[in-house]
Amino acid sequence: MSDAVRVALSIVVPVYNGALSVPVLVEALRHLAVPGGIEIVLVNDGSPDNSLEVCRGLCRRDEVALTVVNLARNFGEHNAVMAGLRYAHGAHVITMDDDLQNPPEEVVRLWHHAKDNDYDVVYSYYAVKRHSSWRNLGSCLTNWCADYLLDKPKGLYLSTFRCMNAFTVKAVLEHTGPFPYIDGLIMQVTQNIGRMEVAHLPRETGESNYTLRRLVRLFLSMFLNFSVTPLRIATLIGTCMAALGVAGFLIVLVEAFSVGTPAGWASLMAATLLLAGVQLMMLGLLGEYLGRVFLTINRTPQFVVRDVERNDRVPKEKN
Repeated sequence: MSDAVRVALSIVVPVYNGALSVPVLVEALRHLAVPGGIEIVLVNDGSPDNSLEVCRGLCRRDEVALTVVNLARNFGEHNAVMAGLRYAHGAHVITMDDDLQNPPEEVVRLWHHAKDNDYDVVYSYYAVKRHSSWRNLGSCLTNWCADYLLDKPKGLYLSTFRCMNAFTVKAVLEHTGPFPYIDGLIMQVTQNIGRMEVAHLPRETGESNYTLRRLVRLFLSMFLNFSVTPLRIATLIGTCMAALGVAGFLIVLVEAFSVGTPAGWASLMAATLLLAGVQLMMLGLLGEYLGRVFLTINRTPQFVVRDVERNDRVPKEKN
């Protein structure tokens, strides 16, 4: 993010399969009344459709200040947002999806709530979510885990529709690792966080880009990158299993002296398989940590920008 703040509000939108929705979104955003002006940053995250051409067309003909950041391939939503933040110049920055489920008119309300109450970050939350049931379940699990792993304020819902001030954005951008989780980075920066209820609309075009694989990848970034709690849980499980092993040994020893050598083949195999499974799980957890350290040390890129196009329009200012 540039040290020179040029506009009141930047809006960063990661784009993936958004050729139909992005023009509608930009058209709505360009009419927002934001004293001090707005700019829009569209990040093409290796979209397989013609989203890049659509974004470039908007950049060349639209009146609003607009930047198109084209990534070399698909890096994932959080990586794309990090790329967009580096090209934002606003005193406040709002991140939102390209699917029109967050009404553009809520942008000004979210911005005012952050600015008027001097919050570093404001998260939106929904009275009714219009996502699929399996995605809502995944969100609930992620938020529940975040309560314990990220020192997240109780009751705070981690939404992708959020507003950050320039101070928070600059601090978040200090992170250059290949597995960014923006909410985890925010929690490391500040606890001056607000929340605001907004509307959530049904998806009008296309399908959700969040597959089970993407949700698992996002969950692992939160679960492993910002806490050693999983390692402590592994230690606790190992201690419990060791205690059970000692108890089982004592029981077998007593039976051997009182009623002779027990048969116990089935129980022995069950215990062996259980212990082997736990050990492999612990090794997998350690391997995941080591793999991420290895990739970070080897400077695996957070994202790669192929090209950037901006129209250098004077930011629109409406009162």
